[in-house]
Amino acid sequence: MLKVGDKLPAGTLQEFIEVEGNGCSLGPNSFDIQKATAGKKIAVFALPGAYTPTCSAQHVPGYVKQADDFKAAGVDEIWCVSVNDAFVMGAWGRDQKTTGKVRMMADGSGAFTKAAGLELDLTSRGMGVRSQRYSMLVVDGVVRSLNIEGPGKFEVSDAGTLLKQAQEIKA
Repeated sequence: MLKVGDKLPAGTLQEFIEVEGNGCSLGPNSFDIQKATAGKKIAVFALPGAYTPTCSAQHVPGYVKQADDFKAAGVDEIWCVSVNDAFVMGAWGRDQKTTGKVRMMADGSGAFTKAAGLELDLTSRGMGVRSQRYSMLVVDGVVRSLNIEGPGKFEVSDAGTLLKQAQEIKA
C-alpha cells in the first residue's frame, strides 16, 4: 500500500476535456501521472464512485468550495480520482461545477488504484472493485501526506483536513 514518502505509481489517468486547447483535444485525454505531477504540489482525493451520496453531497463540494484556499496554500491543482470512465467523470464534474477548480480524473480500469494498493472490493454491493476513500498531498510526484478513511467513513479525507496539511507542508 502507498505510504508517505513513496513516489506515485507510474500510469495514466484520463480526463474528459470540454474545450479544445492547450494541446488537449475534446473528449477523454490521457495524462501520464509522473509527468503531470513533476514539479507540482497536487491535492488528490479519491472516492468509491461518481454520483454516490457522500461523494456528491460532501466530498467533491468541499474541495470545490475551498479551491481558492488550496491555491493560496501553494497547491497547483486538485484532482478527484475515481474508478469510473472519463465520460462519467466529465458529466459528474459538470454537475458538481468543478471546472477550473477540481480536475476529475478517471481511473477507468482501476490500474492506478490497484498499483497504489488502495482498492476497495464493493462487489457484494454491486459496484465491483473501486477506490478507497482517501486524500493525499503530492509534491513533485512524492506522497507527503496520506489520509485513508475507514470503511464507510468520511472523517479524514475531507477538504479541510487536506488543506491544513497543504498549509503546513512547503513544496
